[in-house]
Amino acid sequence: MDKIQQLQQFVDESSYIVFFGGAGVSTESGIPDFRSTDGLYYMKYHYPPEQIISRSFFEKDPEEFYRFYRDKMLWPEAQPNPAHEKLAQLEQEGKLKAVITQNIDGLHQMAGSRRVLELHGTVHRNYCQKCGRLFGMSDILRSEGVPHCPCGGVIKPDVVLYEESLDTRILTQAVEEIARADLLIVAGTSLVVYPAAGLLDYFNGRHLVLINRTETGREGRASLFIQDSVGKVLSRLR
Repeated sequence: MDKIQQLQQFVDESSYIVFFGGAGVSTESGIPDFRSTDGLYYMKYHYPPEQIISRSFFEKDPEEFYRFYRDKMLWPEAQPNPAHEKLAQLEQEGKLKAVITQNIDGLHQMAGSRRVLELHGTVHRNYCQKCGRLFGMSDILRSEGVPHCPCGGVIKPDVVLYEESLDTRILTQAVEEIARADLLIVAGTSLVVYPAAGLLDYFNGRHLVLINRTETGREGRASLFIQDSVGKVLSRLR
C-alpha cells in the first residue's frame, strides 16, 4: 500500500478529522513563507522582518510597519489551492471537524471551510485602536501611510505580531478540537513556532499524519509522514 492509499484509509476510517496547517499550505497559492530560502526572512529591508512585524516596532514606527505590511503580507490576488479545496470538501462531507491554521490569509474560508481557527489572526480584519471600528483588507490597501479611523485612531491589523500573545479563546478551542480528533493531519508547518507547535501534545487519537516538504523532527510519533507538497497530496484523495 502506498502512502496516499494509507492516508485515504485513515480518512475513510475516521469520523473526527482535524487539520493543523502552516505556511506550506499557502505557498502553492503564491504566498511566500517566512523561513524558506526564498521566504520573507531572507529578503533585505532596513530592519529584519521579524523586528518590523513586532508590536514594539508597530508602536514606534507604524509608517515603516505599514510599508512592509502592504508590500509583503497582503496578497489580495491569492486564490485557494487544491489543499484548501479538499479540506472544504471533507468538511462538507462531515469528516473534517476543524481547520486550525497559523496562516492569516483567509484562504480556507474563501475555499468554503466554515470551522476555521486562526491562531495568528487574519489580514481581513483590522480595527481602530481608539474606538474599535472594524475595517477590511481593502481599506488598508486603499489607504496610504498609516491608516486612520474617521475618529482619528490608528488602525491595527488583527494579526498576532511578535511580542503579542495568541488569543486564549482560539487556543483553547484548538486544544479541544485536537483532543477530540481521531485523525490529526499536520501539514505545511515546520513545527518550530510555539505555542502552536505544542498543540500536538494534546492529540490522543488513532493516527497522526505529517505532510511537509522537509522533516519536522516529529516523524517518530507519526503514523504516516509524506514528504511532499500539501496540495499535491490532498488532491489525490477521493
